[in-house]
Amino acid sequence: MRVRAAMAVSAIQKVVKVASLRDRIGESLSAAIISGELAPGTLVSVPTLAAQFAVSATPVREAMLDLEQRGFVASVRNKGFRVTEVSEQDLREIIELRQLLEVPAMRALAGRFPADTLPGWRALAAEISACAEKANLTGFIERDREFHLGLLGLYGNDRLVGAVRELRLQTRMVNLARMAHSQELSESAREHHLMLDLLERGDGAALEALTIKHLGHVVGWWAGNTEV
Repeated sequence: MRVRAAMAVSAIQKVVKVASLRDRIGESLSAAIISGELAPGTLVSVPTLAAQFAVSATPVREAMLDLEQRGFVASVRNKGFRVTEVSEQDLREIIELRQLLEVPAMRALAGRFPADTLPGWRALAAEISACAEKANLTGFIERDREFHLGLLGLYGNDRLVGAVRELRLQTRMVNLARMAHSQELSESAREHHLMLDLLERGDGAALEALTIKHLGHVVGWWAGNTEV
């Protein structure tokens, strides 16, 4: 009787994508820059950042070079990298574009929001509020990004999500670090819960108005300007 040879295990198998150390450091640094924790004009060095992250200099240097390509920092010879500035006009143009893209999508989503996913979104909104209460600005920015891009993903247009992701990368909220433990930061966090309330009710008109207001904080509170 012939014995069937054991089938060899193929080396070509599904790859599980895991964020690299370089990517994780880059995300943390971009969140710190966007929130104003690393303010415009701040000079940072690779060795200092490597010590803070408790990693070698290589992934930090690679992350900083990525941020330089995105315009977040500029290299300073023999010193490190300086955080670049974004003008108020730049911010207004960015937010105008985001409102043009995100507001109609959110209004449309209100009519077909998958109710079975609501508990997960509630949990994420609660994390955003917890970060606001603890003045964890990096966590606030990262979870806020996950919340908004995730909701846009439900709309079903990958190019829209990519365009908004790129605009978010260009956004700075330079006054956010000074707003730690403030009523405004708590209010902004609470608006994520309100958005979910409106999505659950299917109230597209109210969600449209709230999204415009929510995005406007970037050129309002987070830019150091008074909102009415």
